[in-house]
Amino acid sequence: MSDAVKHECGIALLRLKKPLEFYKEKYGTAFYGIQKMYLLMEKQHNRGQDGAGFASIKLDVEAGERYISRVRSNQAQAIQDVFAQINARINEELLTHPEYQDNVALQKANIPYIGELFLGHVRYGTFGKNSLESVHPFLRQNNWMHRNLILAGNFNMTNVTELFNSLVELGQHPKEMADTVTVMEKIGHFLDDEVTDLYQECKNNGLSKREASPIIAEKLDIAKILKRASRGWDGGYAMAGLLGHGDAFVFRDPAGIRPTYFYQDDEIVVVASERPVIQTVFNVPFEKVEELNPGHALIIKKNGKITQEEIITPTIKKACSFERIYFSRGSDAEIYQERKHLGKLILPAVLDAIDNDTDNTVFSYIPNTAETSFYGIVEAAQDFLNQRKNKFILDNRKVLTKEKLEEILSVKIRTEKVAIKDAKLRTFITEDSSRDDLVAHVYDVTYGVIKSTDNLVIIDDSIVRGTTLKKSILKMMDRLNPKSIIVVSSAPQIRYPDCYGIDMAKLEGLIAFKATLELLKERNVYHIVDEVYLKCKSQENYKDDEVVNYVTEIYKPFTDQEVSDKIAEMLSSEDIKAQVKIIFQTVDNLHIACPKNLGDWYFTGDYPTPGGNRVVNKAFMNFYEGKDARAY
Repeated sequence: MSDAVKHECGIALLRLKKPLEFYKEKYGTAFYGIQKMYLLMEKQHNRGQDGAGFASIKLDVEAGERYISRVRSNQAQAIQDVFAQINARINEELLTHPEYQDNVALQKANIPYIGELFLGHVRYGTFGKNSLESVHPFLRQNNWMHRNLILAGNFNMTNVTELFNSLVELGQHPKEMADTVTVMEKIGHFLDDEVTDLYQECKNNGLSKREASPIIAEKLDIAKILKRASRGWDGGYAMAGLLGHGDAFVFRDPAGIRPTYFYQDDEIVVVASERPVIQTVFNVPFEKVEELNPGHALIIKKNGKITQEEIITPTIKKACSFERIYFSRGSDAEIYQERKHLGKLILPAVLDAIDNDTDNTVFSYIPNTAETSFYGIVEAAQDFLNQRKNKFILDNRKVLTKEKLEEILSVKIRTEKVAIKDAKLRTFITEDSSRDDLVAHVYDVTYGVIKSTDNLVIIDDSIVRGTTLKKSILKMMDRLNPKSIIVVSSAPQIRYPDCYGIDMAKLEGLIAFKATLELLKERNVYHIVDEVYLKCKSQENYKDDEVVNYVTEIYKPFTDQEVSDKIAEMLSSEDIKAQVKIIFQTVDNLHIACPKNLGDWYFTGDYPTPGGNRVVNKAFMNFYEGKDARAY
């Protein structure tokens, strides 16, 4: 993606089913779980840049022994910093106490972070400050082992204010109005309720508090707690929680917006935000990694029993399509094929733009995530060329010479690596930088491969704000002196903000929205903006499920092509000599390529939860009123 867009977080949960001695004997170390957690988190590093955290729980420890350990970091290399701290502490203990070296029991009793249950998180903050307090996992502490709650998640709630107020009604005093805090306190409140009820039951049976404790842990109904806590939640979420005594859960939203995968065998249960992460770290085949059902929780009891239970009735599945286009790792077998398919499906529009002149066209891509779609468009272009060759040969087979036939067969689709990202320079330039001259050099170009008679087709996975295209890519491509530059987006036009994890909270930052406003002015129908504002304003006091997304009316007067043409015009500065065209994927083709992930609200305004409609209307009102504020 040429535009830098922040994204939701990644989770990793690991439960070791065997005693630590088993892993010491089989894998040579009792730190097996810690090592695997490092890999699980590092393999999701593309998902989190501004924070990482790790928590562990030891099972069946004696009273007075520490059983919960947690470490978090908001450093630039947060994962490295977290595990550097863990390793430093482990090495310190081993050096100070050589007797721990080969004694697993002593290691477990005395060294922090070693244990049987682990939770990791990599954070891309979309809301709130990048302070250490904002970094997951969060910890709700209590002297009763089963009242301890550790929570980490990949989520955004659209109704944080409502959730906050409900906690106040329960008599609580949350320390801040943030979705993670409110969600944790909601779960914690009903966890306390459940523990209290179970204790009362034990007390009525004549048991002491000490005798009651293991029975409470055994009988604790995680599904019941989550059902009570999640009433009224609106958002996209995949959250993982650990309880101090050793129960764990992972819970996914009813529309399946946020991705969650898990794998289990007789040694481990592992959960991650991406399937190939699990495949790689544990060397398991694709078909063995399961997707957690929407609205369900994977519940792992301390005794090792694992169930998948429905918490909220699933709605129509609207799994995030942006995961497939850009954010998730392309090493996933399905995602790789989907991205190639996106490239293939957009070729007909490209052929129209170049008048089918593949001989005088060079295909390239914006590194790095558009590379797979590039392979797809090139394969489709080669198929087109082969069909054209075959037709020509059949039509002229009686007069073709051997030399002419060899010449025809030797023609291939021309591909070059034209754009080269200067990662060091991009790191140096802050996101909100106004240093346009530096921004213009974020990409280097390959000279000597483009002729002045060539079309240059360059594919990107998506175009969000268009800032880098305007200030860098188009200017750099124009230095190659092509006849035309065709920028191809494998995603449709991004017209609406996201409120479920991806950091696209403001309408006015989206180039498709800005282009549409310009068209409204040119056609003398800008009054539509005022009308939409009044309609949005009239719904401010409606319940979420009564709110209609009126922002869609902004786009209705225009075809997709008209908006695309206006975007091309707006992104082309006067000093660019080449003709510039921009082609976007269609929503229909997106659904064909990604049939299991039909969440398309960024492109269509069809939000999967009622809160989404309220958020998009609020974003429009903020724009109209000139408020530089988030809509959720």
